[in-house]
Amino acid sequence: MTETAAVPRYKRILLKLSGEALMGADSYGINRQTLSEIVDEVKGIVELGVQVGVVIGGGNIFRGVAPAANGMDRAQADYMGMLATVMNGLALQDAMRVAGLTARVQSALVIEQVVEPYIRGRAIRYLEQGRTVIFAGGTGNPFFTTDTAAALRGAEIGAEIVLKATKVDGIYTADPKKDPLATRYDAISFDEAISRNLAIMDTTAFALCRDRKLPIKVFSILKPGALKRVVLGGSEGTLVYC
Repeated sequence: MTETAAVPRYKRILLKLSGEALMGADSYGINRQTLSEIVDEVKGIVELGVQVGVVIGGGNIFRGVAPAANGMDRAQADYMGMLATVMNGLALQDAMRVAGLTARVQSALVIEQVVEPYIRGRAIRYLEQGRTVIFAGGTGNPFFTTDTAAALRGAEIGAEIVLKATKVDGIYTADPKKDPLATRYDAISFDEAISRNLAIMDTTAFALCRDRKLPIKVFSILKPGALKRVVLGGSEGTLVYC
């Protein structure tokens, strides 16, 4: 009797990966072991035929220079944060190369000697060719977070869902670290999440996903196999739906 191959629920996804997720147990920077484990998770779904776009944050690098940015002009500080996402994108691309994946980094900031500029049509073509596309540089504008970049890129590339990878395995009724009675939602609507004032994404990103009817799945990237279970439609994390 032959084993039935797993069929992904989603053909194309946008993975929002925070810079902090790359730190592992370190206080800042990139933990190579953690980075390798995250890449292995991504490789597992690429091998299922899922097309993967990744928006990466820069908090792990910017945290190390944040004291120097105290009192700095907000736009200037935001540009520094965007450059940090490019550094993380390059590190992620190289880790994927080592793992046998082909990845391209596209940046909303033009740094052509280092990475490609973001071009929507080219990004979609890469995805159709089975390459992972790492979107760096945020939206290219100050005052917008990488959550907003994830919502924007997800909508632009026609992703079926935005997967927000965090250190927590979903959305809870309260902070589970502070409230032992907090329970996790399996699913919650955009309207209910707004009425309960649940901090899932920043307001701009959340509104964009809601308006585009682009669902969000919040899950823990540090939980082995969680990413694959999500794309296979398993019970993992919390789904925010329209």
